[in-house]
Amino acid sequence: MENAIVVTDRAELTQSESLSAEIFTKWIEYIDAKPKTIETYTRNIKQFLRYLQVNEISRPARSDVIAYREELKATKKPSTVQGYLMAVKLFFQWTEQEGLYPDIAKHIKGAKLDTEHKKDYLTSKQVARLLGSIDRHSLKGLRDYAIIALMITSGLRTIEVARANIEDMRTVADFTALYIQGKGHEERTAYVKIAEPVEDAIREYLKARGRSDKSEPLFVSDANRNAGSRMTTRSISRIAKDSLIAAGLESDRLTAHSFRHTTATLNLLNGGTVEETQQLLRHTNINTTLIYSHALERAKNNSEARVAKAIFG
Repeated sequence: MENAIVVTDRAELTQSESLSAEIFTKWIEYIDAKPKTIETYTRNIKQFLRYLQVNEISRPARSDVIAYREELKATKKPSTVQGYLMAVKLFFQWTEQEGLYPDIAKHIKGAKLDTEHKKDYLTSKQVARLLGSIDRHSLKGLRDYAIIALMITSGLRTIEVARANIEDMRTVADFTALYIQGKGHEERTAYVKIAEPVEDAIREYLKARGRSDKSEPLFVSDANRNAGSRMTTRSISRIAKDSLIAAGLESDRLTAHSFRHTTATLNLLNGGTVEETQQLLRHTNINTTLIYSHALERAKNNSEARVAKAIFG
């Protein structure tokens, strides 16, 4: 991997040139994306670079990318394999575009992703049980209750909760809304409606907190070393998990993201349309929302019971 790349004519681009580590660095510098995205691509392309180095491959071919994919599939989840391969595919698209190396990853398929959700949702009774188990006699309890109630009724992601400020609670028409900075967005352009019991819980927490500066975070940490500072997505996820466990709802398939699944499922079960649920969860593609609908259709299918009744009476 030490050889420099020399390409004299784009039309004559072949795999006779070798890839150097410097080319990978130049690609990272070329990427126009958010810091977090660049960090992800950097990590993922380094994984491929290590694979090439370990296997002493200086002039990778299409077969090497396929072999890399198969090695990943042996130990990684499909979603992880997809992430690693995406970086490789984008990298070689760039090398061909720049006349440095042919796009050997073109049309290579990734790992097949399961469209079923990896997390479960809560029933309405389980939600009541969860919220009822939170001790609201402390500031922490008031906060945790408000966070969980907000997430379950509005489908907010942990990052959206973490980014929210007090001033983002605003009146729209005849209801209170929370303007959010959604996933992949730079500004707070969308909002969710805050149900009255949830608004009461949030305002009770804010009153107990005793803060009046509207620019402060809506929810803050109570940890000794960073008390009063903005909460992280990790701390919000931890609150969700600890609360689930305390309510006797311990499962690897129940996490903070389960609250979002719960929002969608309960909305559909209680008369909400697929289109309304898409708008509620802010899905750009309705096919993402249809996953919930299809899962519910299967749950309502009582074929097994009918067959059993025909056999056993």
